Amino acid sequence: MLHNKRFLITGISDAGSLALHAAKAIIEQGGEVVCAGLGVTPHHDGLSEKARAYLSANEQAFRDTVKAELGDTTAIYILDATQEASMADLASALKAAGTPLDGFLHSIAMDRTIRNKQVKPLLEVTQKEFCDTLGVSAFSLVRITHHLLKEGVLLDGSSICSLSYIAAEKVTFHPYRNMSVAKAALERITIELADELGRSRGIRVNALRFSPYLGSKAGNATLEPTDVEKAAGMSPLGNALPRDLALEIVHLFQPGLRITGEIRHIDGGYHVTG
Repeated sequence: MLHNKRFLITGISDAGSLALHAAKAIIEQGGEVVCAGLGVTPHHDGLSEKARAYLSANEQAFRDTVKAELGDTTAIYILDATQEASMADLASALKAAGTPLDGFLHSIAMDRTIRNKQVKPLLEVTQKEFCDTLGVSAFSLVRITHHLLKEGVLLDGSSICSLSYIAAEKVTFHPYRNMSVAKAALERITIELADELGRSRGIRVNALRFSPYLGSKAGNATLEPTDVEKAAGMSPLGNALPRDLALEIVHLFQPGLRITGEIRHIDGGYHVTG
């Protein structure tokens, strides 16, 4: 299905990452992946010892996970989506390595208003916190795409997928607040890019909303086991599995499909309930 196709996977942090499940499914279907994850870049000037330790730990976990789960030969790049220069560096490195892409998965998010499963009320969110979350979780889709196209790495007719959540549209029973706004922006960006890139380059852009999921760092930051159980009870088919999401990404990555601008639900029907 994906033979001789290559995809950039962002957002792998550990073995529980949804992006990792997608990468495995792509490889199963004959595709190749290159991975970009958070770590220390040359543009991190004046980092505190604590910040450098945090980034270094993330980078090591990313490298160890890719090596253990995807093999030693999988190409690895460091990407910090808070840095324009880092996103440009990624595209330049892919070009230098002769690595054209048939698509990429955007699985990047950040919200410093979430701490220890506590979500700051929206009225308490500062402008910087809001803009930081929006920049990493939504606008980075635009900038990564920009740099990949500028360097001629992302091929015409390719496919872009990003991970969103039902909270982009509805107030969920577990608070999400600031990130909800960022996910709504991500979905609107998806639609605008689908029109813009579809007309100019035949590139498809879609977003996917997955079930509440505790296995990833993002899900574990806000969810309790009871939240996941409640969602399963509300969903006609129960919660979707990471494998379900991965196979839908594989489907959307197939060459030649005329599917774009979609906000797909892979959630066991959770979205149809009240």
